[in-house]
Amino acid sequence: MSTNADTARPPTAEAGDPHDTGGVPRRHPRALAPGNLVLTVVLSVFGAIVGVQLLATLGVTPSTSLIGALAAMTLARVPLVVFRGFRSVHAQNLAQTSISSATFGAANSLFLPIGIPFLFGLDNMIVPMLIGVSVAMLVDAWLLYRMYDTPAFPASNPWAPGLAAAEAIKAGDEGGRRAGVLGLGLVTGLAGAVFALPMSAFGVALIGGLASMAAFGTGLLIISYAEPLLGLDLNAMYLPHGMMIGAGLVALVQVGRTVLKARKATPVTTPASTTASASAAAPDDGARRLGKSLRLGLGAYLAIAILLSLGTGIFTHMSVGMLIAFVLYATVAAFLHELLVGIASMHSGWFPAFAIALITLLLGILVGFPPEALVVLAGFTAATGPAFADMGYDLKAGFMLRGEGADPAFELEGRRQQLIAAMVGFGIAIVVVAVTYQMFFDKGQTAPIDAAYVAAIKAGPSVETAKQLALWAIPGAIIQLIGGSKRQLGIMLATGLLITTPMAGWMVAAGLAVRVLAPRFLGPKAKENLEIFAGGAIAGDALYSFGNGVWTATK
Repeated sequence: MSTNADTARPPTAEAGDPHDTGGVPRRHPRALAPGNLVLTVVLSVFGAIVGVQLLATLGVTPSTSLIGALAAMTLARVPLVVFRGFRSVHAQNLAQTSISSATFGAANSLFLPIGIPFLFGLDNMIVPMLIGVSVAMLVDAWLLYRMYDTPAFPASNPWAPGLAAAEAIKAGDEGGRRAGVLGLGLVTGLAGAVFALPMSAFGVALIGGLASMAAFGTGLLIISYAEPLLGLDLNAMYLPHGMMIGAGLVALVQVGRTVLKARKATPVTTPASTTASASAAAPDDGARRLGKSLRLGLGAYLAIAILLSLGTGIFTHMSVGMLIAFVLYATVAAFLHELLVGIASMHSGWFPAFAIALITLLLGILVGFPPEALVVLAGFTAATGPAFADMGYDLKAGFMLRGEGADPAFELEGRRQQLIAAMVGFGIAIVVVAVTYQMFFDKGQTAPIDAAYVAAIKAGPSVETAKQLALWAIPGAIIQLIGGSKRQLGIMLATGLLITTPMAGWMVAAGLAVRVLAPRFLGPKAKENLEIFAGGAIAGDALYSFGNGVWTATK
């Protein structure tokens, strides 16, 4: 008897067509089935350790999603009954979900925030901070699970790393032309990465919205060449930060308008019209779910902000009025950070979580919160966003593998199983960080960005900084308004401006050029081929970055 629940399912339940099940309802593999759970735990421990190690030594967190999928694919080839269940692409999806969650959770959501009080000399805050950011990370992922496939975070948007994982898993399962195109993209991605070309930027440009990618690429090119060509240090002017503030505030209003519109447009159906109107009502259902999730998220972050204020003892450094202001600001800042990181990652595959957390910190400094409170603020806001974005990638991969919503019941069940797999990964991440963080701190190793947060706190408020942020928030807001909630031009331009990778702008430009010209030379199937090729290019870049990072860190 197999230890994996997936093998008990009738063959018809794994048919390629979501509706071709021979009358047997499809059952999704269970994340807690013994076989899946054992692999999930092993991969999660590996991913968490690697994530923390690379963030501490190189300042980056690698994408391990494909490592999990490849591990499951490899086990599926072992001619033993116990491994038969891993032949399912859905079991492979659970594996990649768990390792990816553990990696980003341990590194970005946990290890990074607790390094801030350590560098500031507030060792007594480390454990309370770890508890608080652990809860924030779990809420972060749960909120994306609830908000996924709503008007704010549509499943149809790129979520590029998720698309890459899905294409890789599909190619391994189906073979044929798809595998050939994916293989070509994979080789291209690996080759480009060897020469230090950000091939993920190239791949994203092939599948993202044209206007969004154009704005993203423009931001990347401007920040890379403003100083060498024009002598302008845009970071010193706080131009990227101000534009993200303006665009972010407008984006928040746009999300609110979507929710309000849904409430006003709630359809009234009769039994006779229920079936016919189900499709039309779906967007409103998504908007209502989004609205409820936003309210729950704000409530959860408010509770965490209070927990951190009490647990770390910072309430003793503030008056009652200042404490209330801090709790409210920390709640909104963490929530807004999450949304902005989610929007940026959804469209570009890149999320400037470090930079956006710095923006919320700068605003907190200008408000005049005491240093101890700012340490908590920096850690809290930095913890929200990475798990949110990563959960979006994983759900995108699952969404594609499950037929892109063709079978709603199967899609929802698969999404629930992915959440369980992710929570197992996050739980492992909490344990790994709790056990290992002291070892890194004893060596003086933290996330490099922590030093920037501490330096900003020690520098204190600046009137000039406030003026610059307010000045550049205006064009950011205007551009976001012009682009609307679907294109997110302001957010994407600001995201590009916050990323200092010179070649990334040119790779985005190259990807857009290929995307425009390909249909003229490759015919009507160009779009499908480009999506598969893009998935391979992104996967190749991720695999090289992971391997190169591990090699460098262990030298």
